[in-house]
Amino acid sequence: MNKIVIGSTDRSAKRIEISAAALHIIAMTFMLMDHLWATLLPAQDWLTCIGRIAFPVFAFMTVEGYFHTHNLKKYMLRLLLFALISEIPFDLMYGGTWFYPIHQNVIWTLLMGLLGIHLMETVHKNQKRWLYVLTAFVTVVFGMIFGTLCMVDYYGVGVLTVFVFYFFRGRRWWCLLGQFLALYWLNVELLGGLMYPVQIFGAEIEVCQQGLALLALIPIWLYRGRQGYHSKPFQYICYAFYPVHMLVLVLVLNFVNR
Repeated sequence: MNKIVIGSTDRSAKRIEISAAALHIIAMTFMLMDHLWATLLPAQDWLTCIGRIAFPVFAFMTVEGYFHTHNLKKYMLRLLLFALISEIPFDLMYGGTWFYPIHQNVIWTLLMGLLGIHLMETVHKNQKRWLYVLTAFVTVVFGMIFGTLCMVDYYGVGVLTVFVFYFFRGRRWWCLLGQFLALYWLNVELLGGLMYPVQIFGAEIEVCQQGLALLALIPIWLYRGRQGYHSKPFQYICYAFYPVHMLVLVLVLNFVNR
């Protein structure tokens, strides 16, 4: 005889949760808004403000991708391939020319972070703890310097953002606090940027535009490891969205400015 349960108090059914697929869509949406501001709608500052959310989500998903991929070599090669494919659309969008060497697209940033994580994890698994700590320190310093010298998107701070989600990976309270404090330091203290006056209860305070990247922690903290929808076409759509949408925006901008 089947047991009937009345008034179930299963809390997991009520828990708000975001899948990896949803995080990708959220990040792509906010990135599109930021790039709309950079091309077609430069007067709409709110687009780039809310667009600050995109990069931390991409950095977080890069770290998750490292620990969940079935083939790390293929994962890195995909990033490398789309970094190369995306460079010309990125140069056209940001520099207005086919070759714009003073700024590289964001996939290079993520790839640098991924390579650093792979190095640290390799040492962590096979060597003593003190060597891992030394390797992590050198990798962080080198990542900051190399990312800045190569002028990848978000420079060395972008590479460090990937490392933040690696070092503070998990849902323990100190991991969440570490993510918040580290992102605040990177985005507000290091990157800085425009300040916007905001009135709250009659008092005027200034909000750093780049500090709005901290809002990315809301969807990130709602992610609990569930992959969600996944297929090869969807995977490549997510990769292709970056170069394709930039190219489309450039073409539309050129058409409008004729």
